[in-house]
Amino acid sequence: MGTDPAHTRATKYWHALPDGRVQCDLCPRLCKLAEGQRGFCFVRAAEGGQVVLTTWGRSSGFCIDPIEKKPLNHFLPGTPILSFGTAGCNLGCQFCQNWDISKSRELDTLMDEATPETIARAAAELGCSSVAFTYNDPVIFHEYAVDVAAACRERGLKTVAVTAGYINPEPRREHYRFMDAANVDLKGFTEDFYSKVCIGHLAPVLDTLKYLKHETSVWFEITTLLIPGRNDSEAELHALSEWVARELGPDVPLHFTAFHPDYRLLDAPPTPPATLALARRIAMEKGLRYVYTGNVHDDTGQSTWCHHCGQKLIGRDWYVLSDWNLTPECTCNRCGTPCAGVFAAQPGKWGARRQPVRLANYRQP
Repeated sequence: MGTDPAHTRATKYWHALPDGRVQCDLCPRLCKLAEGQRGFCFVRAAEGGQVVLTTWGRSSGFCIDPIEKKPLNHFLPGTPILSFGTAGCNLGCQFCQNWDISKSRELDTLMDEATPETIARAAAELGCSSVAFTYNDPVIFHEYAVDVAAACRERGLKTVAVTAGYINPEPRREHYRFMDAANVDLKGFTEDFYSKVCIGHLAPVLDTLKYLKHETSVWFEITTLLIPGRNDSEAELHALSEWVARELGPDVPLHFTAFHPDYRLLDAPPTPPATLALARRIAMEKGLRYVYTGNVHDDTGQSTWCHHCGQKLIGRDWYVLSDWNLTPECTCNRCGTPCAGVFAAQPGKWGARRQPVRLANYRQP
């Protein structure tokens, strides 16, 4: 399959091999490509003796979401975020919830197009506080994501990466220099699960999490989708929670979300709410202060609580904020204990709306 010159960009994370092929060095897959061949992600290809990105400036669609849907509970709560993705993915998760986008091999999936400047302009004019790279992983469209993030920064907008964290150290440094926040999908906590169900490896993801915590100022939260019989054993929940507490500290929010059968994993049942409640209890017993449940209606598990006095700091009904008991200094208004995160003096009022957007009206003439 050929590439579209208008949407093809040279990349820098690759090197030539002695046999005439080129190796993509963006992610741990290290795909070795002959001329004209595409990598596992499908959007990076060997062309002209180098690795190129074939989807620069193209998107599967734009939508304004509540930021809580990313999910981010401690980053500008209540605000709208302009969200988009492209096509392809560098993991092969059997349970992918966005498989029609991330597993697409049809570039017709990319129904909209926009330059970085157009995206930043649209986000600002639509009243969004930030832009999210989501629906599929921004790692694979790294060059486009970085260009968009730079344009957003010029307009005072924040950028958010919703990612599986499957990226090599050198490009990771560049990637996160341009990101303000991230939600990292920690898909399980065993190498067996990653290798058999995700077609990847656990260690690079843990490395990304440690890098974000100890070497950047990026605000990040973690999401683990619990799949009955696959990654929800008590032993694994204990191990995961202990690792987060030990390696990342008590203030990194952890989201346990409910699975529903999808893509190639149709034989597993939906996650019982009791499993999410158990996971949350285990994580909090390990010392984590902000543990959430997702994809279920659970006021207790979706709200933010003061870890000192127990007051509800931020109440949530799905994606709608109810209570707000933070001071402008981001402390509990009862006991003065700080709440970790990035907060405005007042919460946003976007609510649960989801608003599709076409960017044609925001392009420069």
